[in-house]
Amino acid sequence: MYKKAALIFPLALISQLSLADWVKDATQQNENQVIQLRQHIHEYPELGNMEFKTSALVQKELKSYGIQVKTGYAKTGVIGILKGNNPGPIIALRADMDALPMEEKSGVPFASKQKAIYQGKETYVMHACGHDAHTAMLLGAAKILAANKDKISGTVVFVFQPAEEGGADIDNFTHGDQIGSRKMIADGAFKDYKPEAIFGMHVMSGMKSGHLYYKDGAILNSADHLRIQVNGKQVHGSTPWLGRDPIYASAQMINNLQSLISRRTDLTQGMGVISIGNIQGGTAGNVIPEQVNMIGTIRSNNEQIRENILKSLPTLVENNAQANDVTAKVEIAPYAPVTMNNKALTQLIQPTLAKTVGDSNLHVLDHNASASEDFAYYGKLMPSFFVFLGATPENQDLSQAAPNHNPSFIVDDKALKTGTELHIRFVLDYPNIAKQVQAAWKQS
Repeated sequence: MYKKAALIFPLALISQLSLADWVKDATQQNENQVIQLRQHIHEYPELGNMEFKTSALVQKELKSYGIQVKTGYAKTGVIGILKGNNPGPIIALRADMDALPMEEKSGVPFASKQKAIYQGKETYVMHACGHDAHTAMLLGAAKILAANKDKISGTVVFVFQPAEEGGADIDNFTHGDQIGSRKMIADGAFKDYKPEAIFGMHVMSGMKSGHLYYKDGAILNSADHLRIQVNGKQVHGSTPWLGRDPIYASAQMINNLQSLISRRTDLTQGMGVISIGNIQGGTAGNVIPEQVNMIGTIRSNNEQIRENILKSLPTLVENNAQANDVTAKVEIAPYAPVTMNNKALTQLIQPTLAKTVGDSNLHVLDHNASASEDFAYYGKLMPSFFVFLGATPENQDLSQAAPNHNPSFIVDDKALKTGTELHIRFVLDYPNIAKQVQAAWKQS
């Protein structure tokens, strides 16, 4: 009896190991194709709302895998639907497709030389934030999952989203709700197949290639656009008392805006930032101008702090204007709320992360990243999880790596198989934790 048990146990163990390893095997076998896809997309980038060729490529690939394709979302967005052979939940995997208006200086053989029209002006175009990698990794996962439907419980919604960085052809300040994730949702991307959870990832410079970085709660800041127009009375610089100086008033406004953070924000709950990055006023040094225009950004990792800033800022500026006998017009346009990782989903999906990269390559972040993502809007509808994938090659000093949104930004192709594998494991493992995640979501 002991001998029989000894024989059965190794066979069972081998069977389990074999079942577990098929994902890594399949990912390895498809690695070259994913790299080729990524390099092609990188060489031919397209700006937000203009991803026509990228969208066509995504559709062609998905159809070749036998995945149902749906379009008509956010201009160039693509939805893929894959039904597993076994009953289970509907979950979504998201990748963004758009590039940035800048000239590439990475020096890679497949560097972009493309130009396009951005806000009415011709510019170079580059995938300087890794969306080419995001698209390729999700396509790679889609191919492998489609070939293994018998192992899937439930339905997968593949979300290929345009214009995460903004649209090239519209005013992103006044029409921000007409692009990106907000427009995907508004156009009914989840109408026919409503996911109960969504997963996303982002390649990051300054993080080790193939390593995963995550935390629960806030993972990325909110972002709101700010415009202030100050109107005074133009006069010669030698007689300021005869006019009303919008430059002097604007300087006070910029200083006083910081009091919303240092004196009006409970910093034990999180952080806030108000930055004026553009100020225009006047044409000569000896003329006090009639008007000053300022453009800025508002960031926070706490929704309550964010709301307090958005509520208090216009009043502060208007009162400052009144004190200087000028007028001020304040416009605030939302880009994204705080990107939140659902606590229950984060805790329960952790073993999946560890399974993908091993404990030594899995890192819990001490604090959230300062950037923002419109993935946050999906998290308002369902439990969401967003993870960072390190993209800086092993032989490069992390502190010296060109950051995301830099002309010299690069993604180590070796990291792509990690992202592809993780997408697959999200699909395979989520059904096992679905009930717990949904129970926690309903309570919250």
